[in-house]
Formats: sequence, structure tokens, C-alpha cells
Amino acid sequence: MHVGILSDLPRKTLPEIAKVVGLKDGQSLHHFLRDGTWQVEQLRGRRLEMTRQQIGKQAMTLCIDETGDAKKGTTTDYVAKQYIGNLGQTDNGIVSVNAYGVVDGITYPLLFKVFKPQSRLKAGDLYKTKPQLAVEIIEELKALGFNIAQVVADSLYGESSTFLGALATMELPFIVAIRSNHGVWLPPEQEVYSEAWTSYDQPLAEKPTERRYIREIIFGERRTTRYYEITKGSTEDPKQADTWQIMTNLSGEIQSQVALLYTLRTWIEYSFKQVKHELGWSDYRLTDYQSIERWWELVMSAYLLVSLHADTFKAQAQTSAAELRQPTPFGAHRHWEVGDSWKGALNNLRLLLQPYCCWGRLEPWIEVFPIPGLRRGFSKLMDWIDTFQSVPIPEAKAA
Repeated sequence: MHVGILSDLPRKTLPEIAKVVGLKDGQSLHHFLRDGTWQVEQLRGRRLEMTRQQIGKQAMTLCIDETGDAKKGTTTDYVAKQYIGNLGQTDNGIVSVNAYGVVDGITYPLLFKVFKPQSRLKAGDLYKTKPQLAVEIIEELKALGFNIAQVVADSLYGESSTFLGALATMELPFIVAIRSNHGVWLPPEQEVYSEAWTSYDQPLAEKPTERRYIREIIFGERRTTRYYEITKGSTEDPKQADTWQIMTNLSGEIQSQVALLYTLRTWIEYSFKQVKHELGWSDYRLTDYQSIERWWELVMSAYLLVSLHADTFKAQAQTSAAELRQPTPFGAHRHWEVGDSWKGALNNLRLLLQPYCCWGRLEPWIEVFPIPGLRRGFSKLMDWIDTFQSVPIPEAKAA
């Protein structure tokens, strides 16, 4: 399943995955998802433990977001007419609340919870809003020992007293979007005023740095909770640009960091687009949520595998060849990517999987037209591929 999810199949359907990995058909994979005896909680627990071991006690920025996929009819569990964020409109579909951690520019998938509309609740289900689901996720991550430096979320959560109250109880700093008409109670003699725009350079994943602007909006007088307006894209005239309004309880001289931290959300949106488009988040053809949850957890596991390699490739890029434990010939492949991006790591993993995937497709023909040399050649190539190690850098995680 992981090989199929990581492969370059445009659609990660079970019949197509079966062809890639050399199975007769996709029925056994369907059985694995629907009727297998494995527990999704155990797989999730192992994935989160691997993540915690990887990042150690390093503080992470926790990003909360939701994603939705349009689905026809009402056969699939928890599908209803609701707002689908990636469509930007209300449609029939299924929605989940997702959490990701960002550490040193690498994004790690953490937890997800499906949103259960009131009209589609089953026996034993309790209706919970998306902010309530997000609070549950944060509580679970804290209980697991993750070190959360700050929480970043959009206006659905920024306008939720439930969400903000829970963060206050947990004493977690936050940066959240708010609506442009967000109101703050002021004494009659106080007014709202804006500071001057200040420019800053926004680094972006796999794109050139952009010049953006930020200014503080002060409601009467500066308080513990502060408000800012940030331009969304590169611009020379902030007065003409589209903007976000954000609210934060970060302390100190924060203007230089608050914009960079909030726009980590765009990293998450970019990363999850990769999950959706590259790893097949919505490609399941299943209707019961137990099977869908298993599929999503397998996708998250594949996503983590890429993140772990992206982190190692990043460490290698910052270390001279002489410091590596052993040289690697794999970088000599003409399509091998050198860098620290998630997509570059996925590209390299796909190159490593190519011989296995090609053999899965070719083996049925070799059974029809036996070519011993071809079989031996593929076997030898896969033996060489098996020697690949994403070489860890000694003491890379000591800090």
C-alpha cells in the first residue's frame, strides 16, 4: 500500500496500486482496508512515536486546518452538503480537521479527525464542531509529549471562543486569522488606529522570496492580544493588496516574526495539496468511515516517510561529502534532486521505487514470454536499490 501511495500513479485506486506492486487484482487490498484485523490506532501510535523521536524536544509550530472533498450522493459516511474549503464553496462532501507540525522548515503530519455533520450522525456519535475537534487534537498531542511553541489557524478557529479559551487554559501562544469585521469592545473615548506599513521578505517553499508588508492595528491601546494586517502576496503597494487580518497573544517585539509564523499556514496548504494530489488522500473508493480512516492513516504514514527523508536530505545538503558516513551513488541518477524540499524527497523516493514498480507491471508479460536475462537484470537492479540508505548525519538531532 505504501509503495502504491508513493508511486507516480495519477490516481491511487486499489486496482492500479495492485498492478504497480504485482498483485493479480485490487481485491486483496480492498479486503486489507475493509476487513483486515490491523488496528488503525496502533499504526497511528507508531507513526506519532516515530515523529516524536525524530523531532525530539524541539518546539514546533502547530498548524490547524481542515480539508474537504466533494462526494456524490449520501452513501459515504459523513458526507453532507457543507463548506468545502478547497472548492471555496458549499457542496456535497466529507471534511476532516487536520494538524501538522513544522520544525526547521520540515512539515510533519500529526492527527486528523473527521467532521460529523448533525444530519449524518450515527448511533453513538456525538456532534462536535470543528473547533472542538481541533481542541481535542491539541490536547492529545500535548499528552503525547509534543512541544508546541505556537498554534496557527484560520478564521474559523480565530472567531471561536471555544478554541481560544482552550488555548488560554493550556497556556499556548497562538496566531489566528480573524474576519475583517472582527469587533473589539472599547471605552467610548478610545479609537482604532493603524501603525505604518513595514516591509519584510517572506521565504516560500520552492519559490522566490516575496516582498510583503505588515502593520499593527491597535484598538484603543495595546493589550496582551494584538492585531495585525498582512499582505497576502508580493506587492509594492500594500494599500492595493489583498490582506489577512490576524490576532495573536505572542509577547515581546513580535512584528518581525508574527507574519513569518502566520504564513507557515501557506506551507501547510502547499504540503497538504501535495498529499491530496501526489499521495491520493481522496482517491479511496470506500463508503464506510472505518475503511476511509485506514486509508487516510496510510496516506499520513507515507507522508511521514517523505518528511523523514526530506529532513535527512536537508541535513546532508548542509554537510560536506567528507563528513558523510559513506558516499552514495544514487545521486548520479539524471533525475535525482538535490535539496531539502518535500517534493524533491518524494521525487527521489519514487526513483528508488521505479525498478520495483516497473517489475510489478512487467512480470505478467515475463510469465507469458520468458526472458531469463530480463528477470535476472531486474533482480540485480533491485538488489542494488536495496543498498540505499538515507545517510544520517552524526549528532544532527542532538540540539
